Amino acid sequence: MADLSTFSHAKGSDEVKDCICSSCKEQAHADFYCKTCLKLYCGKCIQLHDKWFRKHSAYGRNDMKEWPFSKEVEEFLLKCEAHKDDKIEMLCDDHSQLCCTKCAFNDHRYF
Repeated sequence: MADLSTFSHAKGSDEVKDCICSSCKEQAHADFYCKTCLKLYCGKCIQLHDKWFRKHSAYGRNDMKEWPFSKEVEEFLLKCEAHKDDKIEMLCDDHSQLCCTKCAFNDHRYF
């Protein structure tokens, strides 16, 4: 199960910013959780995980009910950093970035 060591936070602060990948050394934000491995993965690491462990089920942020977090943490993690009142609802495949509808419209248009 994920514990506080899977979160990044500012030194000397109690503020939790986000989950970090359990696998890579880049301290990347975790966007997936594997229930079998009980680990969090970033977009890059989940691709390798899925190649090695085809029968494992990985859950993205849209399926956070499957992640080992409380409802408060889930709500926090699904908030858009740029638009605090909006929830993350989309994944931009071109940028490998989660975004709310406002960010998708403003920053991820294909025109």
